[in-house]
Amino acid sequence: MRRVSVFLLIPLFLFILFAETAKANEVTDWYEIMLRASLVGGATPLAMTRNSAIVQASVFDAVNGIERRYPPIHVPATGPAGASQRAAAVQAAYVALVKLYPTQLTTFDARRTISLTSISASESSVSVAAGIAWGDSVANQIWDWRLTDGIGTTTPAWTGNTAIGQWRPTPNSPYAGTSANGAGYPQFVFMVPWVMASPSSFRPGPPPALGSALYARDFNEVKSKGSFSSSTRTTDETSAAYFWNSATASYLWGNVAISLMEVGRDKDGEGDHNGKSQRPSSVLENARLLGQLSVAMADAAIGCWDAKYTYNYWRPITAIRETGDDGNAATTSDPAWSPLFATPAHPEYPSGHSCVSGAASTILANEFGDKTRFNMDSDVLPGVTRSFRSFSEALEDVKDARIFAGIHFRTATDVGTSIGASAGRAVLQNAFTPVH
Repeated sequence: MRRVSVFLLIPLFLFILFAETAKANEVTDWYEIMLRASLVGGATPLAMTRNSAIVQASVFDAVNGIERRYPPIHVPATGPAGASQRAAAVQAAYVALVKLYPTQLTTFDARRTISLTSISASESSVSVAAGIAWGDSVANQIWDWRLTDGIGTTTPAWTGNTAIGQWRPTPNSPYAGTSANGAGYPQFVFMVPWVMASPSSFRPGPPPALGSALYARDFNEVKSKGSFSSSTRTTDETSAAYFWNSATASYLWGNVAISLMEVGRDKDGEGDHNGKSQRPSSVLENARLLGQLSVAMADAAIGCWDAKYTYNYWRPITAIRETGDDGNAATTSDPAWSPLFATPAHPEYPSGHSCVSGAASTILANEFGDKTRFNMDSDVLPGVTRSFRSFSEALEDVKDARIFAGIHFRTATDVGTSIGASAGRAVLQNAFTPVH
């Protein structure tokens, strides 16, 4: 159903792409173009974290390389003095997107022409040309670097095993693997991180023992709330499950970032609605925030996959159907049980969505304040809006949604958000900090 819905919405996305005008500046414009390109291109949630980081690292290093206020992500900040930051941002995003989604070249070409025409109306041709050349160079260097990050690693097909408590292919998975390397992208386990020291930097302890009270709590909660025919799940809880599954975490949190960037920084410099002092909106500062957001989510995903394949924990559908010999008197099997959603084709612990959302909320709370109120919309669910009084509240909604969908245990979501928060803090502490 989701693929059909996306296909039908493609003409609408393309219309909006050409019709909308610039809101903040070229950085945010091209970030939105990236989000729509990923939706049209059918990028999986995990692939989207890497794709977004590639685009935003390119944009940040291109813009920062000219102004030289922060350490670069990868490319030394040696951009030409006087080069157009706006043109550099456009070209860097364009080059990265063409490499990631080559079938959308015509769309990117048209949007690039619009952006550069607008820039040329207010900046010299020499400055614009220098910015284009620099942005092109930076994006190609970022691309070449990430080609060696492990994405092309050939790993044996991951089929899990049938031992009690261990993951094995689930009977209602919507896909068998989504990659040439077997189920659930096991090559992400070995991927080179963006900021954190190694994929295992924030590896958690093991999931709950099958005989424990914690496991029984998790088991019985998802068995009741996550069942396809649940009588205990409310209408709002069902809506939350569908909302958070309607698009990638990168897409949903990215849209929140854009909306808050447009309204969260006031024009007089007196501070925003949270009382926090806000720096003026600029090409570089927008590139910095979106770079932080994308890189943190990418590292959170890598850390999550390290844990998933370290512990190879089974999914609720397997546990509930085959738990007769788990040694826990507080759990009862149900061979006919089915979750609300089809189960992803990779190990359960920890929750990937929770990891990535934990990173996103950490970055955005640092920028705007945790108590920021905001709404979330999804282009795939027109008319559906979820409102939150804080990033913490939204994060709890994410966690609940994975349980209501019947695809995760509570502990996996708790641990996932912790991994994401650690990845986010690592980015805030170790990258994007002023040089002087």
